[in-house]
Amino acid sequence: MLAEERFALILDLLARQRTATVQELCEALSASESTIRRDLNELDKMGRLNKVHGGATLPDSPFRTDEPTMAAKEELAVDQKHSIARAAAALIEPEDFIFLDAGSTTLAVARALTGPALHACYVTNGVAHARLLAQKGCRVFLPGGMLRPQTEAIIGAAALSAIQQYNFTKAFMGANGVALEAGFTTPDPEEAAVKAAAIHRAREAWFLVDDSKFTKVYPAVITDLHSGAILTNRCPNPKYRQFTLIKETES
Repeated sequence: MLAEERFALILDLLARQRTATVQELCEALSASESTIRRDLNELDKMGRLNKVHGGATLPDSPFRTDEPTMAAKEELAVDQKHSIARAAAALIEPEDFIFLDAGSTTLAVARALTGPALHACYVTNGVAHARLLAQKGCRVFLPGGMLRPQTEAIIGAAALSAIQQYNFTKAFMGANGVALEAGFTTPDPEEAAVKAAAIHRAREAWFLVDDSKFTKVYPAVITDLHSGAILTNRCPNPKYRQFTLIKETES
């Protein structure tokens, strides 16, 4: 088999499953490990994939603009979100003053709160989040502003002004995409502005993103990778560790 044919087959397999181990590629192409490693090195140099320990991943994906509804998001990557949410809840101390961003993974955090974390104070721009926190007996503050139906998040000038009046010990943030060059991104500029304001006012910022969010790029930039740690079920590319702290729940 010619090298160009192997390259095409490798890229086709990655297009279908986004990551592949050297062993998987050896079996799929009936090629030796040395041949596959040589092919991965060449494709990495060409920028067609990211060579990682033991295999390869696709490079950062093209621009995205799609956004599911909040209800639809809650049905995606359920197990991954639950593991991330439990890990995030464990980081919360009773004396914390928390910003809890709108989003499906952060809503899972509100559901996961137990014990001492219930005694922390919370500010959230998520309507569902505020309701759940209140039901659990938490002290919770909602900023004023406009409600964005797609994400059920409060956004706009009034929300920005309210958030700028606080200092947060920790901020737990959502993002639609996280990529090496583009950083943390989301579809809506106004929602991105609220997220950025909360991060600016926080001592610690944690982005709660499952592994499906990596390499995706959306129109509105929240912040760069240096500005927030990542809490994820699995980081598919070790290059992200060059830019920020990453904690994995599946490691």
